[in-house]
Amino acid sequence: MTTERKDIRNIAIIAHVDHGKTTLVDSLLKQSGVFRENQDVLDRVMDSGDIERERGITILSKNTAVHYGDTKINIIDTPGHADFGGEVERVLNMVNGVVILVDAFEGPMPQTKFVLKKALELKHPVIVCINKIDRPEARPEAVIDEVLDLFIELGADENQLECPFVYTSAKQGTSSLDPNKQEENMKALFETIIEYIPAPVGDPNEPLQVLISTIDYNEYVGRIGVGKIERGTINVNQDAILLNKLDENKKQKIRIGKLYEFEGLDKVEVQSAKAGSIIAIAGITDINIGDTICPTDHPEALSFVKISEPTLAMTFSVNNSPFAGREGKFVTSRQIRNRLYKELQTDVGLRVEDTELTDAFKVSGRGELHLSVLIETMRREGYEFQISKPEVLFKEENGKKMEPIERVIIDVSNDFVGAVIEKLGQRKGELVSMTEPTGGYARLEFTIPSRGLIGYRQEFMTDTKGNGIINTIFDKYAPYKGDIPRRKVGSIIAFETGESTAYGLHAAQSRGVLFLGAGVPVYAGMVIGENPKGQDMEVNIVKKKQQSNVRASGSDESLRLSPPNIMSLEEALEFIEDDELIEITPLSFRIRKRILEANKRYKSRK
Repeated sequence: MTTERKDIRNIAIIAHVDHGKTTLVDSLLKQSGVFRENQDVLDRVMDSGDIERERGITILSKNTAVHYGDTKINIIDTPGHADFGGEVERVLNMVNGVVILVDAFEGPMPQTKFVLKKALELKHPVIVCINKIDRPEARPEAVIDEVLDLFIELGADENQLECPFVYTSAKQGTSSLDPNKQEENMKALFETIIEYIPAPVGDPNEPLQVLISTIDYNEYVGRIGVGKIERGTINVNQDAILLNKLDENKKQKIRIGKLYEFEGLDKVEVQSAKAGSIIAIAGITDINIGDTICPTDHPEALSFVKISEPTLAMTFSVNNSPFAGREGKFVTSRQIRNRLYKELQTDVGLRVEDTELTDAFKVSGRGELHLSVLIETMRREGYEFQISKPEVLFKEENGKKMEPIERVIIDVSNDFVGAVIEKLGQRKGELVSMTEPTGGYARLEFTIPSRGLIGYRQEFMTDTKGNGIINTIFDKYAPYKGDIPRRKVGSIIAFETGESTAYGLHAAQSRGVLFLGAGVPVYAGMVIGENPKGQDMEVNIVKKKQQSNVRASGSDESLRLSPPNIMSLEEALEFIEDDELIEITPLSFRIRKRILEANKRYKSRK
């Protein structure tokens, strides 16, 4: 007999990046009494990784649970970036409804549309939460109209269109059902969740079925599978079988070792759990996303969302520069290979392949951010390696070359609209729509090949004087759009190995923009700046001024150096050409030519 678990609600919080999902979860946790009165709690407590904290982004979906009255609310905080969209698709299988967060000023954005579409396809009820209602420029009425237009565009049914609207300020911890008046607590949101989101349904007496939707990893217990019990009851030490709908050969006998439920930020060990609960299972080595756990006498796999394919690849290889091994702890090909394959255990959007070379590996991901987060993580763990320019992954369909196309939404001041349209036009972008400017800003929507976006963000920031906002999301594969012009600047290359001097840099800075200051170790073949004339040139920045006994008054006063342009990792990835690499070490990263010797480089070009 199918029963409702009235004491549980399972929800996911979904939104575009930076609309305040993790901050909202903070407020719900604080107000449900998870923390002690005097406990010192970090902001955005769910973002557990260092990189998540520094960049203010969520990379992996996180599970938590709060109690409101007699009801336990399981909450999943999901990423907002398109590169981690696969995470969102999967966790929607675990929940019975979603809270979609929309910024009271920005309104619905590309990722809002993507996640909402997935939720509506699964027929999930939706609560719309208009967040940041305390922003001075908030425009809640207009945003509600935009959200309802989006619902209609995505084909929502009548029940979904009748969704409740809650107005919140996650940062202040306030909410209400009236846009003009905020209550000093999250009661309005809690009550709406309990009233509007259906309780999970499942028969605790039927044969067990658990679908694994995310994988966690812990040094002590290994892989941890997280999923919802669709039906039945699960017990510690129970014998079961592991199946996968997409892999008919997978029939693995297992024993349930450790079982956890979520309470606040912790996993609490339990002996058994019933249909409707979200649980974590440890002690199964080969557990994977999309697996179903069933009883041995009743094997029945559940179907599952297919994981989106990667669109971008780059080569990771052993560092072979003159400075190799000076700063890193893990430098061999075996160490790098093991680390990359270990990453596959938790990141399902990633692919790693061995290449013909023993010291190079092809790594494919969902976008530049996805791969740069992996590079940054490895670098902090003490790895040293080199990476090549990212390249787009093409497909062949009916004899035609197909390439990934992105949808780009740009908010920009009216003064820069012309420059943006012109630049994206050169990169094979097509303008889809342009909304009427509000307050001096216009919103442009383009479709553009993924290739066209590599290296564009840098230009975009320069063209809009740092004021534009650009958001991208994968759209579809489409026929190849033709060649796109390459970067227009050349590289300035160090001519010999040594330490950069003010005298050498002063002579070199008239040739272009430099990437480093004085006193930095450099080697021959390292790229130390960009030359606007578009050709590679070599300069000697380690030379010292010859001492002579003739002194003219004032000629030896300190040389004036322009400040160097120090790039971030993403900027360096966008800057490099096919014949260049980035050397990544725990302390620094350097751009270099693949062939360091000038003569060999010259011959290979010929």
